Amino acid sequence: MPVRTLLEKLLAPFAVDRRVLALAFARMADGIGNSFLIVVIPLYVGSDIVGGATFGLGESMIIGIILSLFGFLNSTFQPLTGRLSDRYGRRKLFILIGLGGLAVTNLTYVFARSYVELVVIRGLQGVSVAFIIPASVALVNELATTDERGGNMGVYNTFRLIGFGAGPVAAGTVVNLGPYALGRTTITGYDAAFYVATVAAAVSYLMVTALITDPESTEANAGADLSIDVFDRSGSNLLDPIFTLGVASLFMATAIALFATIQPQINARLEQGATWFGLQFAAFVVAQILLQTPIGRACDHYGRRPFIVGGMVLLIPATLVQGFVTTSETMFVARLLQGIAGAMVFAPSLALAGDLAGKGESGSKLSVLTMAFGFGIALGPLSSGALVQYGFAVPFVFGTALATLGAILVYTQVEETLETTAPVPVVGGD
Repeated sequence: MPVRTLLEKLLAPFAVDRRVLALAFARMADGIGNSFLIVVIPLYVGSDIVGGATFGLGESMIIGIILSLFGFLNSTFQPLTGRLSDRYGRRKLFILIGLGGLAVTNLTYVFARSYVELVVIRGLQGVSVAFIIPASVALVNELATTDERGGNMGVYNTFRLIGFGAGPVAAGTVVNLGPYALGRTTITGYDAAFYVATVAAAVSYLMVTALITDPESTEANAGADLSIDVFDRSGSNLLDPIFTLGVASLFMATAIALFATIQPQINARLEQGATWFGLQFAAFVVAQILLQTPIGRACDHYGRRPFIVGGMVLLIPATLVQGFVTTSETMFVARLLQGIAGAMVFAPSLALAGDLAGKGESGSKLSVLTMAFGFGIALGPLSSGALVQYGFAVPFVFGTALATLGAILVYTQVEETLETTAPVPVVGGD
């Protein structure tokens, strides 16, 4: 079989606008670099290289502040940057500003020697990524028509998650194999990891520069304010549907992120080692990677709402059972089910929000969902760390309550907007 034919068959499930595919690959590249730091920063903080004032805080608390600051600033600034990209109608420019900031701050880690410097750098990275995410999802939304929006969101999220999942695996290897001799110069494993992250962001910047253009349909919405609609102005429901989807995304992300913080308690309860925990953590990401695109395409034909409601309902038992399992295998299955639930919710929610967004509003409207998801990812670990002291099952019962409330809100407050009469195409067919 000719190589070109083979590549066409392999890429057939990802047949979208070339700019969407290019943006997906660009986000995969910066995802690799950004997720590198999730592994490297805690190791770097614990090394002899970093020192300085701790203001009475322990090492673990400093690590937590550095990592969580990124998520909180990233999420906080997304509505602002999303709205600004609407006002100027320049998605590509905002993405490049964020990627440029990310590349510079990744390189700056090489020169950081104090805890305060690390906090400042990670905070600036959070703001930089806040420029990237709303503009990226708005661009994907505007490059798609209604009957292919879910598939485009699925492809975009698939490649982004591949990058995010691959980064931590490679990061540990890069650090552990250091130092590296480059001619007469020797660089540490930490510096090598920061250089890799810098190159990844730079590659992403170059890809966006060369391959991405703003769609002709992008229109500036200079008159829009920075408010988020909470109540449904049409009067058919109590809550605005995009706000409701944002709340559901917050609850879903919080429930999913409960797992990460309590690794010692999970390993002790299941009498397992770090390898099993890594597999259980990865199960969620793998399910997302495998299912985002097919679910996104399916919701283009069967409607957004059934998948969102179904995903939130599936999240309820998938979260609850984690508090009561007694074997590593069942925990793995539970995490896999959580991944399936997440895939059923995330791409269809973005697609539905895109359907509901008016012209020139994609950045501000879709940023409600991405902001909420980011806050959930930050709140989940804090919640489980605080609640696990009251019993192993308590964090997961809390997450189950959030998932249940989210399912009720979506079921009662979100209506379908898509006609679902189109037949499902056969991939690779004429």
